[in-house]
Amino acid sequence: MFNCNKLQRFYPLEVCRKLSAVLKCRSLTVMGIETSCDDTGIAIIKREADNNKVLANVLNSQQSFHIRYGGIIPPRAQDLHRSKIAAVYERCLEEANIKPNEIDAIAVTTRPGLPLSLMVGLRFARYIARCNNKPLLPVHHMKAHALQARMEHDIPFPFLCLLISGGHSQLCFVQDANKFLLLGESLDDAPGEAFDKIVRRLRLYINPQFQKWSGGQIVENAAKLAQNPEAFEFPLPLARMRDCNFSFAGIKNNSFRAIKRQEMKEGCPPDSVISNYADFCAGLLNAVSRHLMNRTQRAIEFCIEHKLFASNIPKSLVVSGGVANNDVIFQDIAHLAAQYECQTFRPSKKYCSDNGVMIAWNGIEQMMHNTQSTRYDYYNIDIQGKATLGESLIQQVTEANIKCKWIKPSRS
Repeated sequence: MFNCNKLQRFYPLEVCRKLSAVLKCRSLTVMGIETSCDDTGIAIIKREADNNKVLANVLNSQQSFHIRYGGIIPPRAQDLHRSKIAAVYERCLEEANIKPNEIDAIAVTTRPGLPLSLMVGLRFARYIARCNNKPLLPVHHMKAHALQARMEHDIPFPFLCLLISGGHSQLCFVQDANKFLLLGESLDDAPGEAFDKIVRRLRLYINPQFQKWSGGQIVENAAKLAQNPEAFEFPLPLARMRDCNFSFAGIKNNSFRAIKRQEMKEGCPPDSVISNYADFCAGLLNAVSRHLMNRTQRAIEFCIEHKLFASNIPKSLVVSGGVANNDVIFQDIAHLAAQYECQTFRPSKKYCSDNGVMIAWNGIEQMMHNTQSTRYDYYNIDIQGKATLGESLIQQVTEANIKCKWIKPSRS
């Protein structure tokens, strides 16, 4: 699993292979620190041979605070990270029943994310690494999401990955732990962001049942109550664009207009909710899922046409990120992939959203595949608010001009 290329400058190939095998089998204990947005997450994973055990996973969510303001306020998010991170760290060590000097390395999110939040995590990671003479592993947040499912499932490289969350929507082909090919990304809103904004406009947060849920959770659960799921229809975004990019701004704006029309039709007073909100949520969920299916279908066909999948192993598709928690969306994507004899995976639901486990696991992946990933030059490691996800093939996907015969959801 180790990349021997760099070692070959100093050692014969056979020595490199033996060293890689030894490092693969050794026990690794890695702490992961995640503060890219509004969750303070710290976790510890121990890997022995092929056994991965989460020793601790502690998460402090700021959702109940930010939801009152209609969105995340970066300076307040930073303050809350600062006030909680030390306690989260102590609880993590206590839960794992481990001492800091027993940890082999500390992985920390450094990109992409809210700069003010990222800085809190990096500074704390530097502090505990310096105090305990441990190496740091800088982690790309989206790469961590993409690799998370490998902790629980036997998913060999390469594989296709759909990353969908409150801040991102991307399709990438993962060739190994360090090499990613970007096939498509959102041109505007992310799906989780669109869900949140639409639910706020729909005013479903006034329902006590929904107050502590994210927008996506509210839409999924409200849709289960629909009496007429086809009452609301939404135009398919980017229908004429033969690429793998996403756009959820159109769905969001069409939702706002549909809600306003229904409110006027019912004569809704201020701070009230339309009577058929469940039907609306069902239509909204169907529109988002169809858009994700169509862009993913073209990505699968592009990968097959350009022989990106390995011929000697089964094709795999990983769905990760907070929106991967949505069972309707995941089942639709899995149904789509099955038509191409492609198996679909996702992390356990508790690991789909931002958490320290995915950062710790990415640290292990780095150590398993890159002999020079650990770093002691703590102050040469910095944050990046924006960061690309590997090499972009978006132009090549567009030029391929692949026309698809759309596969419908299994429930339609």
